[in-house]
Amino acid sequence: MYDIIVVGAGHAGIEACLAGARTGNKTLLITSNFSNAGSMPCNTSIGGPAKGIIVREIDALGGQMGKTTDATYLQMKMLNTAKGPGVQSLRAQADKKAYPRYMQKVLKEQENLDIVEAMVEDLIVEGDECKGVILADGTRYESRTTILTTGTYLKAEVLVGHSKTPSGPDKQKESLYLSSKLKDYGFRIQRLKTGTPPRVEINSIDYSKTTVQPGTDAKLSFSYETTHFTPVEDQTVCYLTYTTAETHKLIRDNLDKCAMFSGLIKGIGPRYCPSIEDKVVKFADKERHQIFLEPESKEMNTIYVQGFSTSMPHDIQEKMVHSLPGLENCTILKYAYAIEYDAIDPLQLWPSLETKVLKNLFTAGQINGTSGYEEAAGQGLIAGINASKKVKGNKPLILKRDEAYIGVLIDDLVTKGTKEPYRMLTSRAEYRLLLRHDNADERLRKYGHDAGLVNDEVYSLYLDKMNRIHAEIERLDTIHFSPKSEINDLLEEKGSTRLKEGVTARAILQRPELVYEDLLPYIEHVDLTEEEMRRVTILIKYKGYIEKTLRQVEKVKNMEEKQIPADLDYDDVLNLSLEARQKLKKVRPVTIGQATRISGINPADISVLLIHLKTQYGD
Repeated sequence: MYDIIVVGAGHAGIEACLAGARTGNKTLLITSNFSNAGSMPCNTSIGGPAKGIIVREIDALGGQMGKTTDATYLQMKMLNTAKGPGVQSLRAQADKKAYPRYMQKVLKEQENLDIVEAMVEDLIVEGDECKGVILADGTRYESRTTILTTGTYLKAEVLVGHSKTPSGPDKQKESLYLSSKLKDYGFRIQRLKTGTPPRVEINSIDYSKTTVQPGTDAKLSFSYETTHFTPVEDQTVCYLTYTTAETHKLIRDNLDKCAMFSGLIKGIGPRYCPSIEDKVVKFADKERHQIFLEPESKEMNTIYVQGFSTSMPHDIQEKMVHSLPGLENCTILKYAYAIEYDAIDPLQLWPSLETKVLKNLFTAGQINGTSGYEEAAGQGLIAGINASKKVKGNKPLILKRDEAYIGVLIDDLVTKGTKEPYRMLTSRAEYRLLLRHDNADERLRKYGHDAGLVNDEVYSLYLDKMNRIHAEIERLDTIHFSPKSEINDLLEEKGSTRLKEGVTARAILQRPELVYEDLLPYIEHVDLTEEEMRRVTILIKYKGYIEKTLRQVEKVKNMEEKQIPADLDYDDVLNLSLEARQKLKKVRPVTIGQATRISGINPADISVLLIHLKTQYGD
């Protein structure tokens, strides 16, 4: 008997099984091919807008993705540096070979974790409870909790042109029977689609026709525990090119041959990571689209053609790729394809990621309708934490929307559902100034420590760091500059107004032109890391905006904390509209705050619900 069984060793499954094992549970990981664990069948990047903050949050909670990325990246880059801290995000070009190899080593060395190579075809179900899994050969493994992280493998089919081939990503074996069993148990199954672009030979490109895209010259990492940084001059560079009028004409002239437009594809594709043919059709007014050329590994001779996902036939793909500046004579090593797969309706999940259909069964990753390695890993970590908590009889960890992008992601899924692969965007988070790259530890370290994934030593280092940051902010309030101070030379150099009266160092740092490092020649030196200096700058410069956002959070706090009994019969709630009654039954929100975010629920419905709760259950 296992405490936790995890099915699938993708990014969700890895975080789930490590969280289970590291919190002292006897854990079993079942995967059809362990050599494929942690693989990157699509792009070899980790992070990006909003996604990079998810990876940072995973690390703050005690997860693995950030540490592995920091140990294996080819390039590290901070995006949106010209914008505010609420939208800045880290992105790494990962090494397609080194990353999974590192992950597999971590899995093999993890205590409390057994690994079995097999295909799961069914669940052990007794009444409304999941008691384990059944393998293809009939072997049964019993467990107190089970987590399904099946990725894009459920009844997966690869599509190119007019052909459709049963297969998982990268020609891996698909799961043929499990989604049918889930449907039999009462899960609503939907068909989704994603895709991947071609790979071309690294030395067959004329880079003189492209623009170099280097990494960021700074000590950047996803993990708060990383101490080794690869200098930017030793990092791999990427390149930028664009589609052309010829590219667009080729696509428009051959839409009937494309799997997506021929009617062959039934699944719904990702709105925010569309194929190139979808972009050309939907944005017909755009003369060109960005295409990034990204090396996949130091051990491979392949370039990933980012932004060029397609399901066109191979002969058309050849012409399309050769229409790109710099790729006129390139060699295609791997053709692009689309993939369709089954997923469940995430409205059948509680915010803990335990299913409403079967007790003790959790799901995480693309089976829940999301896209992306980062979204999957974040869900896997939460599912692993909450499966562990369920085994131990503790309350689940539910991250709120003002606490984490992971919280926004899960709340969106279980409250609104999704009919297309869900991708995290900064615009989805109403409190994104609070959910920054720099402060994930301040938001989530305590939760990781309480869950048993962040040890006492690491947590103590975090507390020391926060003490240094706040002590320095207070110290800057005690340092004064007069109108005759030499700091006026700095202000003129930065295009800022000279001092007309005495001010504190903290007041000077509130000016938009300056950052903490600018003040170092004029103040007594304090030993802070580059990251701590950035945090001091942000907390001082954006203090007013942060406090305004916190007041907004406080206004809705009561509704977010007001619990709705799980067994509430909405038919007993008088004066509730028919639409509200139907949607509340379907979603079964845990709190009033969650109920307010259900599409079609209006303020009058919430008022009626609040009155009913007060009448029946008191304050």
